[in-house]
Amino acid sequence: MTASSRTHRRRLRRVAVLAVATVTALSLSGCVTAFLPENTASPVQPQLSTPYPQDVDEDLAPYYQQQISWTPCDDGSEMLCAEATVPADWSDPGNGSIALALVMHPATGQRLGSLLTNPGGPGASGVDLIRDSLDFAVGEPLQERFDVVGFDPRGVGRSAPVSCLDGPEMDDYLYGIPSATRGSDDWIGEMQTSAKRFARACEQNSSTSLGDITTVAAARDMDVLRAALGDEKLSYLGYSYGTFLGASYAGLYPERAGRLVLDGALDPSASSAEVTTAQAVGFERSLDAYLTDCLASDDCPFTGTVQTARSTVAGLLSDADAEPLPADDGRLLGANTLVTAIIYPLYSADAWPQLSTMFAAVMGGDPTQAFDFADAYNGRSADTGEYTDNSTEAFTAYNCADYPVSTDTAVMAEQAAALATAAPLIGPYMGYGDIGCVDWPIAEHAERTAITAEGAPPILVIGTSNDPATPYAWAEALADQLDSGVLVSYEGEGHTAYNKGSACVNDTVEDYLIDGTVPDSDPHC
Repeated sequence: MTASSRTHRRRLRRVAVLAVATVTALSLSGCVTAFLPENTASPVQPQLSTPYPQDVDEDLAPYYQQQISWTPCDDGSEMLCAEATVPADWSDPGNGSIALALVMHPATGQRLGSLLTNPGGPGASGVDLIRDSLDFAVGEPLQERFDVVGFDPRGVGRSAPVSCLDGPEMDDYLYGIPSATRGSDDWIGEMQTSAKRFARACEQNSSTSLGDITTVAAARDMDVLRAALGDEKLSYLGYSYGTFLGASYAGLYPERAGRLVLDGALDPSASSAEVTTAQAVGFERSLDAYLTDCLASDDCPFTGTVQTARSTVAGLLSDADAEPLPADDGRLLGANTLVTAIIYPLYSADAWPQLSTMFAAVMGGDPTQAFDFADAYNGRSADTGEYTDNSTEAFTAYNCADYPVSTDTAVMAEQAAALATAAPLIGPYMGYGDIGCVDWPIAEHAERTAITAEGAPPILVIGTSNDPATPYAWAEALADQLDSGVLVSYEGEGHTAYNKGSACVNDTVEDYLIDGTVPDSDPHC
């Protein structure tokens, strides 16, 4: 039973699958792969990288000068797979290493270099993004000119993953229903007990120290990858949380930053409470946009005005909080899980029809599709009940390390009240997020400060006007903070903008990454 308010920043690739697929069990599984005949010969050949001769300290030289051995992935695709080693502890590089999982789609035309990518999260697998959703992640012009590289950051997926709970225990953590009234002392106590149990399990079951799972460490890892891949400068395309990772890299290594695109930007200086409030407001605005669109159609489950529809949604959430809906597998649909089920399709306007179907089912007392959405969001197999990735664990590890944490429940209560005022529909169910990190077993939590990256070349920062997960104001803030930030605005719905249908955004990004063309001013796509 987790009270984390930070669980709504991460599902870029899974939402892409939801947006383009029909409502079937397969599309909701979060991973769609093509059928491949047995013994299909891969057209790609093994490769060995030629590292860039980077001048670094002696204890870092083995990492920077390693040759990455690329071999055809075992799925018969036109991809190459590999591992690279990085220091387990960047404060003591000689004290052990960890392996990062990599995948590469080789350039199909005249190669410019490598393009590192990150899908967001924190906790989303960059390997899965490129292997399963290459065309969604990167347009054909970039595939032609770059070796497109996806990697699982430390603690994520196949890269020394954070490991905590499995199966029923994870179900209880994510879907459990507290017995006490929301916001009461007893409820807070239940949340604290659950969070402490989760943190202890993570500490016991993870092979890597949780104190080493930080965005700064992951950004340093990217510099090793850049050099090992043979690139003098980093070319990078980061989505959502990946913008914070890319900005952190530019702040650490401005002289090694090449062409960086940060799409769906986070504000590095925003506190946890500010992030949660902005997201709650953003999701409510997207919900209003959905309701406006829905009410203009013939098959909308709502009637009347947007305000009356909002009241209906509020009633559904209140009812789920008071009397959770039972599912066939024994789980109960509480308000927190229903909020997750609502938020999941709001990442993409293409998924709004499926949101209508879900609302209609819940109104009729059937929580099945709501659980399907929440399961897909949480990386849980609807068929087996097992968790197919560690995105929740990694997400918690990064955020608990990357944000300062308040241990004062009175402060949490004040923040929760302010959140409910700012976003009265969703806000009441997104408070008290610091509880999840109070007992996280690390020495200290990072501070949030602006990143200027003075000396870096122009960096493209993309913001979508009605992005629910990373509000447009964050893109404005990051572009303003960066000494060389260049804002690219997109008027539209959904999370992130590149390769989502706007020729203006696509051309701007591709001209920049391929030719180095920097817009003279915001193109206002």
